[in-house]
Amino acid sequence: MKHRTESIRSIPQPASGAAMDRRITRKYPSWLGRAGIAVAVFLAAIAVVAALWPEDGRRLYLGADRVSVAAVEQGLFEDFIPVRSRVAPRRTVFLDAVEGGRVESIMVEDGATVQVDQVLVRLSNAQLQLDVIARESEVTQQINNLNTLELSLEQNRLSHQRTLVELEHQIRQLSRRVDDGQALIANGFFSQRELEDATDELTYLRELKAVTLEAQTTDSRLMEAQRVQLEEATRQLRQNLELARQNLQNLEVRAPVGGKLTAFDVEVGQSLGRGERIGRIDDPVQFKLTALIDEFYLPRVDLEQTAAVEHDGETYLLRVGKIYPQVSAGQFEVDLFFTEQSPVGIRRGQTLQTRLELGSPLPALLIPNGAFYQDTGGQWLFVVSSDNAEAVRRDVRLGRRNARSIEVLEGLEVGERVIVSPYTNFSQADRIVFNQ
Repeated sequence: MKHRTESIRSIPQPASGAAMDRRITRKYPSWLGRAGIAVAVFLAAIAVVAALWPEDGRRLYLGADRVSVAAVEQGLFEDFIPVRSRVAPRRTVFLDAVEGGRVESIMVEDGATVQVDQVLVRLSNAQLQLDVIARESEVTQQINNLNTLELSLEQNRLSHQRTLVELEHQIRQLSRRVDDGQALIANGFFSQRELEDATDELTYLRELKAVTLEAQTTDSRLMEAQRVQLEEATRQLRQNLELARQNLQNLEVRAPVGGKLTAFDVEVGQSLGRGERIGRIDDPVQFKLTALIDEFYLPRVDLEQTAAVEHDGETYLLRVGKIYPQVSAGQFEVDLFFTEQSPVGIRRGQTLQTRLELGSPLPALLIPNGAFYQDTGGQWLFVVSSDNAEAVRRDVRLGRRNARSIEVLEGLEVGERVIVSPYTNFSQADRIVFNQ
């Protein structure tokens, strides 16, 4: 047993763990290590940004002196728009050459004050003169035809009248002969054949009288209708002749109204066409204002709306007298008439600043009209905090606006302050922090 134990001990034992374990080093590419470092730095940067990024959106740091701030106030919104208007005569009458011709003489100069029916220029037109002569000849010929017809009608009437007188005479004679024959035939002094011949002759004359009367009536009716037609034709020719003579008179261009003659530029010997414009006559006393207004206001501008203009320290009231609905280059035109006397000293073409009232003043929340509106369209703006430390973007609803103020419908309260300067440099921000 002892021997066996020693034998077992004499068997070599396995080496300990210290003798058997060996460190194995793994080989990694160098680029993988650098990428890992970059990823770690990027994640760390994201963590820093996330820690610093505000929970309420994009933040911008800005000096308080770089923006303009105004308070929301309760007041009266005056619904008006300022427009640049131009002075024009209240009434302008254009001068056109009614008939074309050659300028023979000029009686006045451009810029002169003319009276009603005053001759301004004389023209000549040989063709028009010949036309008048031809029409006069036509009228004369037609009058002669009418006189000839009337003479023929009268002769025909007299001829029928003569025939009827003769027939009446013969009928009376035959009537007496027949009556006498009937009384004498019983005594044998008058034959039956003679009585029958006289009776037939009497019947013939009576029938001939009836036919003659009918012919006279028919001829008279036809001749009368022809005479009426000739009279109508003569009347038309006389009217045409009068128009031709009037056109001949139109070769003298006269002033239809009194006023100041302008744009009158004609020369002796110049040929003018029919209807060609040669000038205009302006009212020298009464004026109006013409204004171009943005098409945005077209639905809100109506007749009889009031306006005001200041000139030499005085305020003059006007009314919208005419609206031209045609839109050109995004604008439409209106005429403004002075409700009383026009200002003294204004001249045609002078420009005046005019205030056009679109509605009556009404209570409303107001903010000043600023350049921010062009950047936001009135959909949102920056509201300054009560401690003046920052301004936060807020959605609002704005209404009407004029040159000075904008109506606030929703989103703001009285006393709050907003940035009214341009938003161009920070329109993408959600919060503006003012640097102290």
